[in-house]
Amino acid sequence: MLESLLRSLRTLRSAARGQRKMSAQDKNKILLALAQILETKQEEILAANVLDLKNLSSTTLPSFRDRLLLDRARITNMADSLRQVAKLPDPVNEVIENKTLNNGLEVKRVRSPLGVIFMIFESRPNVILEAFSLAFKSGNVILLRGGSESKLTAEVIYKMMREVFRAEGCEFTPFYGLENYDRSLVDDLLKQKDLIDVVVPRGGDRLIQYVQENALMPIIKNDRGMCHVYIDDEADMQMALQIVRNAKVQRPGVCNSLETILVHRDIAEKFLPLMHQATLGDELSWHVDEASLAILKNKQKVTSAQEKDWDTEYLDLILNCKIVSDIDEALAHIEKHGSRHSESIITRSEKKARRFQDDVDAAVVYWNASTRFTDGYQLGLGGELGISTQKLHVRGPVGLKELTTPRWIIDGTGQIRE
Repeated sequence: MLESLLRSLRTLRSAARGQRKMSAQDKNKILLALAQILETKQEEILAANVLDLKNLSSTTLPSFRDRLLLDRARITNMADSLRQVAKLPDPVNEVIENKTLNNGLEVKRVRSPLGVIFMIFESRPNVILEAFSLAFKSGNVILLRGGSESKLTAEVIYKMMREVFRAEGCEFTPFYGLENYDRSLVDDLLKQKDLIDVVVPRGGDRLIQYVQENALMPIIKNDRGMCHVYIDDEADMQMALQIVRNAKVQRPGVCNSLETILVHRDIAEKFLPLMHQATLGDELSWHVDEASLAILKNKQKVTSAQEKDWDTEYLDLILNCKIVSDIDEALAHIEKHGSRHSESIITRSEKKARRFQDDVDAAVVYWNASTRFTDGYQLGLGGELGISTQKLHVRGPVGLKELTTPRWIIDGTGQIRE
């Protein structure tokens, strides 16, 4: 099995050469064809997804089930994402810098594809087309390995993708969907540094840690989302209620959902009962510090927070709450417990907002907005390969430009170095 996989990987490596030369027009044509066939075959995809959902254990968390679920609205979003990527400028060979040196050399820095991307993801079948479209448009080829829980849905989507490439008369296929879910194959692939240029793990802490410890090629790290919202004493109360509820409740099982609110002590007596009331119908559980418990002690689903809670990404309908004395204490808490993903401040004070944005060490920092906007599609990138929490090469949503790297193109007229 490994030798067969390596042959496929070598074929993919060869395809990378053709892919980086494909015109923007041809790439866009294929992306639009994928969007069309996705809508045409949505019933087949949904039927496979229903079977995947039925195969889940009865003890599966609702948040995990939600990540696996496809419905018509989500398929429409997938098709829209493909069309959005097709409309975006092609980053390949974009000139970043252009200058003439004193010796007459014409020097350019241009964007170039990364090459072969190995994407490992868990449960979310919509990631297949999202990741592929970005890799494809940015001139890369991609090896996709999802979780076995979505294997039937993935099988239909991979088949559909291959149909499009055959119909378009492509001489090579710029993706490979790994449909053997033997975990030992992932171990072997993470050692193929001569065939794979970069690996992108998109999943839970265990997956990311495993890839970090075993990959021999560079990693684009998409870490957990330990996201906070700080409600300042100068916050618009109604705005704060809406933002917190959206950030926590709209889709709790994703990395940009809210895990902890930090509330200024001067508004806590008023704000916390209102916030609790606003989420009563959402079945939200609260893990709170002592000061918050004194205010919410007789409320439903409120318990004392444990120390580990401040570092727990629940991906569920559970919210941490802590009362802080000022913005300094809020910043200190985020510095200690944040995951460098997304943080937000709610305040009328621009001075405080700018200080918060300057001081917080995170990929995305908001003023008066929900953390749920940390998403490539929402930010106009067409989608993303993930939300990078690292600092080298890329930080935040990983879109088209982030899947390229600058290289130097130099034209001379016979210059030699003295």
